[in-house]
Amino acid sequence: MDHLTKATLFGRIISVRGSLARVGVLAVNPMTPAEMRGTVGRFVSIRCAASTIIAMITEVSSENLNASDVHVASASVDLLGEISGPPDRPKFQRGVTTYPTIGDAVELISNTDLRTVYAPSGADQINVGTLQQDRSVTAYVDVEEMLSKHFAVLGSTGVGKSSGVSLLLNEILLVRPNLRMFLLDVHNEYGRCFGDRALVLNPRNLKLPFWLFNFEEIVDVLFAGRPGVPEELEILAEVIPIAKGVYTQYQNSDRIGLKRIDPKTIGYTVDTPVPYRLVDMISLIDERMGKLENRSSRIQYHKLLSRIDAVKNDPRYAFMFDNANVGGDTMAEVISHLFRLPANGKPMTIMQLAGFPAEVVDSVVSVLCRMAFDFGLWSDGASPLLFVCEEAHRYAAADRNIGFGPTRKAVSRIAKEGRKYGVYLGLVTQRPAELDATIISQCNTLFAMRLANDRDQALLRSAVSDAAANLLSFVPSLGTREVLAFGEGVALPTRLRFKEVPAHQLPRSEATISTVPSAAAGFDMNFVGAVLERWRGATSSRDVPNDPGFIERPMAPPQPRMVDAPMLQPSLGLDPDRFSLLKKPLR
Repeated sequence: MDHLTKATLFGRIISVRGSLARVGVLAVNPMTPAEMRGTVGRFVSIRCAASTIIAMITEVSSENLNASDVHVASASVDLLGEISGPPDRPKFQRGVTTYPTIGDAVELISNTDLRTVYAPSGADQINVGTLQQDRSVTAYVDVEEMLSKHFAVLGSTGVGKSSGVSLLLNEILLVRPNLRMFLLDVHNEYGRCFGDRALVLNPRNLKLPFWLFNFEEIVDVLFAGRPGVPEELEILAEVIPIAKGVYTQYQNSDRIGLKRIDPKTIGYTVDTPVPYRLVDMISLIDERMGKLENRSSRIQYHKLLSRIDAVKNDPRYAFMFDNANVGGDTMAEVISHLFRLPANGKPMTIMQLAGFPAEVVDSVVSVLCRMAFDFGLWSDGASPLLFVCEEAHRYAAADRNIGFGPTRKAVSRIAKEGRKYGVYLGLVTQRPAELDATIISQCNTLFAMRLANDRDQALLRSAVSDAAANLLSFVPSLGTREVLAFGEGVALPTRLRFKEVPAHQLPRSEATISTVPSAAAGFDMNFVGAVLERWRGATSSRDVPNDPGFIERPMAPPQPRMVDAPMLQPSLGLDPDRFSLLKKPLR
């Protein structure tokens, strides 16, 4: 036995069964107590004839040992992979081709072996932190594997989940500067994390014309998230395709030599993404109502018209119904702006959802997911997009009675088929058990942070392989920024610690508001009045400036990019002078 093995010998193999082995831990050990801490979660090397097998300790016990036994304890290990090849160019691969035999030497893994296991295999690797077992070894994630097979970040509130997401996305942007990203920011906390590489959208500067919504989505908007009235849905299903035909006919009638055609024969469906004008739809409903003599039938038409009127005139819905009667096929403009084509130095879009009316958020998310997938589908994946869904359990709940069906369907389509069309999914959630199991099962790289709930832990156990399942016993006791990484993106199931995120990339929730009020703030009636002015301004249409770069024109060619409007929500972190901002109402 060479000197190295003598110096670091931990034990010997006493039994092997499938991917599991048991190690007899030797009493005679020249290592210092600090070196010989062979405890649960540590890696060990098993020296075989042709290769070195890497295994992880999952259990250590000294029960049922005889006093005369040469072993002071026995340990169970999971066999994870092996290092083979010439000594000057060792290579690690998952899986085991040669199993250990009884008596093979087991050592606590050396720094050299750890570096071989976690060595970056190409330029497409990002540095996310360091190993918990050895802080001198950098933990890398394979970007191609992580993106193309989707990923999820799971963890309870306050464990550093948001800063972990900021870290991952910023690192991905460094190695893939041209990859487009779309982030659904539910709590408006990421606005400052990506600097000038991100376009921040909110209700004040978003233009998402109502005709881009499909039938289910527009019904959800009109009925404020409640189930639609069948009679009214029937009327809508009849008039929307005709309104689309009327608009197309109106456009074509300006061209010489084109014959006027019956709008009913154009062949549009309720879901065809072509423009129509609200005024045309309303006049079609009016026309039908005028032909009715039965008073009770007319009530349905009246109700439908008043619903359309209420939503159209609500200033909170201006992002949908602005220029609703002007028309204009601005779909190319909208998609180009939303999904950064061309990127113009800003490959990322942050969609701040906190300012949208609660009743319409699900429909908006549904439209965005659906358009992201459809654009990938019809462009044959020519321009890859990463779609990151924060608080994913809100949009794709496991319980079919919760949430909005089309949103779940849209997220599910990206999860199941997106990779074929260059649309990748990143899920972030604090309640994985409430997330649709089909969707989370499609995420092949998981970053699990502290999870206290039993149901969440059970779901995680069912989502990872047997070899990694034993690691999950650490999940309730992980520290802040600590994470268990599983799956295709990492070399081995790994306990690592995310590196520190620079202050300017910290999400707002990480720079928490102190519970101690600022003494200099001067909270008086003027302060309260200024807050109320700002609050009311968000739900009224006074002096809201129109976005100069975005004017709807009939059949307009794509126009230059929209001017980035200032962020309405407090997403710029904690500015020490933030209270002085309240002296003037925010327009």
